Amino acid sequence: MALEGDREELRVMAASLRRHVEFHGRAGIRLLPRGRGIERKPEETPGEGLLGGLEGNLFSDCAPASQAKSLEELRAAIGDCRRCKLWPGRTHVVFGVGNAKAKLMFIGEGPGRDEDLQGEPFVGRAGQLLTDIITKGMGLKREDVYIANVVKCRPPENRNPEPDEVESCEPFLKKQIELVQPQIIVALGKFAVQSLLKSKVAITRLRGIWHDYHGIKLMPTFHPAYLLRNPGDKKLVWEDIKKVLKELKTPSA
Repeated sequence: MALEGDREELRVMAASLRRHVEFHGRAGIRLLPRGRGIERKPEETPGEGLLGGLEGNLFSDCAPASQAKSLEELRAAIGDCRRCKLWPGRTHVVFGVGNAKAKLMFIGEGPGRDEDLQGEPFVGRAGQLLTDIITKGMGLKREDVYIANVVKCRPPENRNPEPDEVESCEPFLKKQIELVQPQIIVALGKFAVQSLLKSKVAITRLRGIWHDYHGIKLMPTFHPAYLLRNPGDKKLVWEDIKKVLKELKTPSA
């Protein structure tokens, strides 16, 4: 069964990569210079920053973003982004919102319909539940935290972002985290958790346990949209959030 699952995952990844290559081909972009392979970078070391190892890869056109000194500069560097195949179907690039120096950062999967229309993350029904968690549960204001997504454009029909789409956006998310410098990240939902931790472990096994993300404490929990479908699991998310609150109150936070 595991072998069949691996084969299916490889098939999906191959199909996604093929569409990505075709998309860039139609745009007249060559992914690799002729006669050269991909220059491999050494593993990231402390001091290189979250973007360490991303320069020089297939998405090296994001160099201005890597040099941004503020979230405003980063947003300007992203511009009318057309680096992946999601852009033709979007209304707005949904960048992020909140305190630029927040101690706490929430990261979700990607924009939905309401977010795409308004250009702000978590503003629909799931967003209202997240706001309730922040304000009623944690006693904070929405503007006290920073909220972003793994990808900045809405996937068609709210499907999961595909591997090439995540890779296109990854430098921007990492730079957001680097600029905000949160002390705690709450990863919302299976896809955000697995993307950040580079793990295929089920969220039911990851949630509620502290993880490390480049020196930042990361707490995985269920996505608010999941809670709308499964309200009985709200108590599990509250257990996770209580751990986050306790950590925020420690002197190191």
